[in-house]
Amino acid sequence: MRQRGDMSEALIRADGLTLAFGSKVIQHDLSFEVLPREVLAIIGGSGCGKSTVLRALIGLHAPRRGHVWHGEHDLYASPLAVQDGIKKRLGVMFQAGALFSSMTVGENVMLPLELHAPAAPAELEAKAREKLALVGLEDSFDQEPAALSGGMRKRAAIARALALEPEVLFLDEPSAGLDPLASTRLDALILQLREQLGTTVVMVTHELDSLFAVADRALFLSAEDKTMTALGPPRELADSGPDPVREFLHRGRAEAASPGSRLTSEVN
Repeated sequence: MRQRGDMSEALIRADGLTLAFGSKVIQHDLSFEVLPREVLAIIGGSGCGKSTVLRALIGLHAPRRGHVWHGEHDLYASPLAVQDGIKKRLGVMFQAGALFSSMTVGENVMLPLELHAPAAPAELEAKAREKLALVGLEDSFDQEPAALSGGMRKRAAIARALALEPEVLFLDEPSAGLDPLASTRLDALILQLREQLGTTVVMVTHELDSLFAVADRALFLSAEDKTMTALGPPRELADSGPDPVREFLHRGRAEAASPGSRLTSEVN
């Protein structure tokens, strides 16, 4: 895995973020960076706000305090035209895939292109088929999302997220609800995208097998302290991170390794 770079390389920087819903603070004093071509995992216990942090990075949850920098632009302080330009460089796969059931798989993948990069129908279809082939779904263009397995729906959602060839791909619980084989295949796809396309990946996950398989660095959010308590390579955190982080990582791996066990989905 790639070595951690310095702040000058960062594609995205969170600077002193406090995130809240009304009077309820979810996380505070978050400062970290997203580096080119890395897989950064956001981890922590149930309810710590992992998905809320992801939404803040992509422009869907304005911070109570602090800044989200995309390159030289302060996302939430920028004019709407600049914000729109930033968002077009981001691809997002939400929990459960969020494919539109009234559309075919191909139509789902073509939708971002139709909205943001209109072209002749044949060209749109060719681009959508290319993205589906990239995720191993070259024969699924005309299928309904309901006809796909859980793992295939996740792959189709990733293909849609890749439609505009984003610089950064955000994945919210990509392996949640998948069997071990499908989860392993999805891990391999994430690494393939990073290696073949140079895609930077930010993923929210509670699947520790996936964390250790694909993440260059992990950002640990504490549900108790409501702030970040560790940032670094997962194995380093497991070996020498703060006590609560080491306990979380070792306990989770032990549970995942027990016969017939698989960590279940959580709501953030």
